[in-house]
Amino acid sequence: MRIGGGIEKPYSNPEEWYQLVKELGYRAVLSPIDYRASQDEKRAYLQCVKEHDLIIGEVGAWKNAIAFNELERKEALTFCKNQLALADELGANCCVNISGSRGELWDGCYKENYQSDTYALVVDSIREIIDAVKPTRTFYTIEPMPWMVPDSPEEYLKLMKDVDRGAFGVHLDFVNMINCPKRYVYHEEFIKECFEKLGPMIKSIHGKDVWMENKYTTLIHETMPGKGILNYQLITRLCEQLGTDTTLFVEHLPDFDSYKQAAGYVRQQAIFAGVSLP
Repeated sequence: MRIGGGIEKPYSNPEEWYQLVKELGYRAVLSPIDYRASQDEKRAYLQCVKEHDLIIGEVGAWKNAIAFNELERKEALTFCKNQLALADELGANCCVNISGSRGELWDGCYKENYQSDTYALVVDSIREIIDAVKPTRTFYTIEPMPWMVPDSPEEYLKLMKDVDRGAFGVHLDFVNMINCPKRYVYHEEFIKECFEKLGPMIKSIHGKDVWMENKYTTLIHETMPGKGILNYQLITRLCEQLGTDTTLFVEHLPDFDSYKQAAGYVRQQAIFAGVSLP
């Protein structure tokens, strides 16, 4: 497996970018550019990735492809298509987005997120993005969320079947799906279930941690790996079983040092678990 994450420091060229990646100890990287980069920039960053034996795990496409506002939705679909095309050009493991929401906040919790016509719109939006690009070297994926499709392994499998596109893969974020006390206390069983059911379709993984307050009604908090209850020796073993180039990214951290700490913890737990790291 390969560990990566965010950077949270500025860079202006591949050399500066790689020095930050090296200091963080990453062997997997998020795309350092978006589709608006020039061809020269794309070639330079890709050459740097190849020279240092890195894997581009994810190209982000963080837009609401099912937005109520028609202009916003069209702009989001165009952005997602361009980012998927970039992922294919770079040979990234995947291009990742969330399914989107039917409310003011693009990632918000709304009743409409669960309606049947919203589900149909999610399926149609994924098909439209994939069919426009027809990627051959990457996959379009949807990150699970606590309050929108998909929020369980079973729902992800249903979405895979309904989208029915070979270039649609799985992005795994098990923490986002730990959205109730039962999944929290049975977190090891739930994480195993995610890997067992989604298995070889998983293209990239987000690594975070979680803890729940003993207060009413239910307060579940995301935190960095090592600050919650999750067993990262188990998680890294499950990641490694998917293949040596499986990418796991720590995320949602405030600064460079936090990313360094989180990646170091995951790396340490992987070594304790007997996982081979590049």
